[in-house]
Amino acid sequence: MSLKIYTADQRLAEYHGIKGVMVGKSGLGKTSQLWTLNPIATLFCDLEAGDRAVEGWTGDAVRPRTWQECRDIAVFIGGPNPALRDDQPYSQAHFDAVCARFGSPSAMDKYETIFVDSITVAGRLCMQWCKGQPQAYSEKTGKPDSRGAYGLLGSEMISWLTHLQHTRHKNVWFVGILDEKLDDFNRRVFSLQIDGSKTGLELPGIVDVVITLADIKADDGQSYRAFVCQTLNAWGYPAKDRSGRLDLIEEPHLGRLMQKIAGPAKPAAERLNFSRPMPITCPSDTTTATSVTQPIQES
Repeated sequence: MSLKIYTADQRLAEYHGIKGVMVGKSGLGKTSQLWTLNPIATLFCDLEAGDRAVEGWTGDAVRPRTWQECRDIAVFIGGPNPALRDDQPYSQAHFDAVCARFGSPSAMDKYETIFVDSITVAGRLCMQWCKGQPQAYSEKTGKPDSRGAYGLLGSEMISWLTHLQHTRHKNVWFVGILDEKLDDFNRRVFSLQIDGSKTGLELPGIVDVVITLADIKADDGQSYRAFVCQTLNAWGYPAKDRSGRLDLIEEPHLGRLMQKIAGPAKPAAERLNFSRPMPITCPSDTTTATSVTQPIQES
């Protein structure tokens, strides 16, 4: 068996699904972004039982209530991981067992986008499952050990997210609630609302795009909603754009945002331009700088 090497033409011809996270405060309309997606080709993974915001939306949905169901849906969507043993989740044995209950995985072929709402609730389901596992109890005393439970939570959530991230032919969007806190210096700090710290810290590195649905004030004082899409932003919102196609602020329309990400790529020279912008100097500053840098002429 020879090493499989993908040529440049093969790699460029492949379809790459978009993997992203959309965060925002409660009530800004994260779930309502379903209205911007094609209902025929979108599967709504409703973990929050919060579909009141999209009442009348004509797409399909699944409603997992346990962490085991979340894992089963993930392996049914993404297929088996050949690197895993049969006794591990997301393995070939796990996939075969799920297909025996759910039917043929070809039923998922019509869905181009998986909309998971929300990763915050997924973390709660995972934590509830972790508290009942042997790792959550002390080997010496047999009493509950929160450190073991949180350690298992981190590894379980990362495995779940990574498995969905490797579903190359589908778009997968995770919705999360944004937490706002004040640090020791009274500065605003934003983070994903989820149990444990490991998932929130590693999630931006797993997905392609992180966007924040934010309430932004215009110059005239009026507020408007928008997607903040770039890491370097004045508000400190979590954001990331691996595609290099998104502007700092985009309209809050997930469907058109995905079309822009899938559009023509910017030239490499433009994407890798890290030059420092030229400083803006006032006339008074120019005079001062000249008097300092120019040598004094003797008469």
